[in-house]
Amino acid sequence: MNKPETRFQPDTRHLPEGHPPVAWGCIGVLLVNLGTPDATDFWSMRRYLREFLSDKRVIEENSLLWKLVFNGIILTTRPRAKGRDYDTIWNRERNESPLKTITRSQSDKLAATMNDKRVVVDWAMRYGNPSIASRIEALAAQGCEKLLIVPLYPQYAAATTATVCDEAFRKLMTMRWQPTLRVAAPYHDDPVYIEALSSSLRAELAKLPFEPEVIVASFHGIPKEYFDKGDPYHCHCAKTARLLREALGYDARKLMMTFQSRFGRAEWLQPYTDKTVEALAKRGVKSLAIITPGFSADCLETLEEIAVENGDIFKEHGGQNFAAIPCLNDSEPGMAVIRNLVRRELQGWL
Repeated sequence: MNKPETRFQPDTRHLPEGHPPVAWGCIGVLLVNLGTPDATDFWSMRRYLREFLSDKRVIEENSLLWKLVFNGIILTTRPRAKGRDYDTIWNRERNESPLKTITRSQSDKLAATMNDKRVVVDWAMRYGNPSIASRIEALAAQGCEKLLIVPLYPQYAAATTATVCDEAFRKLMTMRWQPTLRVAAPYHDDPVYIEALSSSLRAELAKLPFEPEVIVASFHGIPKEYFDKGDPYHCHCAKTARLLREALGYDARKLMMTFQSRFGRAEWLQPYTDKTVEALAKRGVKSLAIITPGFSADCLETLEEIAVENGDIFKEHGGQNFAAIPCLNDSEPGMAVIRNLVRRELQGWL
């Protein structure tokens, strides 16, 4: 007796002649991080910054003045400065940013541990390459009828999680046969995430030749106006910081919450990381460590802004010992967070 055809065997009966076999019924899992330029030269940086800063979720300002400043000043001067910053952290071996290297590795390691042949894992960047649209198209071409989008942002913000959804929906609008879509929920208070942060922080602190007097938990900032309009980001960050303190047995004086990477003249969420680092040094704190719980992978904001810029600020104002704690990245605790998140969101599909 012939064996019945299984749902996941290649089936070419309904495909155009010459089309490669497709295993219909697969489930796509797409990990998405913020973005990366393709290179550090002026034009690569300009393309990246144009795409990033023209997103209305990122910069909600739409006045004529903003357009003049954006096109006449920012896209003229900022690409060179940012290109120099990226150049200091660039992965020379692969000729790419660390964020791209790490996100690829996260995807590869997740794929290696998914014990179901129906699941196809891929990765994308919201800004830059590989794009969300290109990877959704690739997953659909492999027969993925269901798609789980996983924004790698523990704390929800319209400027991060929501814009990933926007871009995914824009691609779906062009597709006649859309996959069924799920988007992973924020995981700012997930026990596996909090445990990963606390255990990795303990391990990193144990490696240091000094004991930090203060630990700063630095999150990426957003304009205060966005919070006033109802964005839950600040609340998510505050809950992560509180749960991390509880897991470590610290109080708010030992582990402080701050916000980094402000842009422009508007007020952003406070306290600011750089101002806090400066104030701590001036107050007499000699040993400081900074952890960045809102970043799932090390990138320009952690490797250059925190490790270099804020390290310099601390020492210039009297500090002596400074450490930037690595992100979870593709470490075992970091992968435990991603695996847990994906398996939780795939319930009912597997």
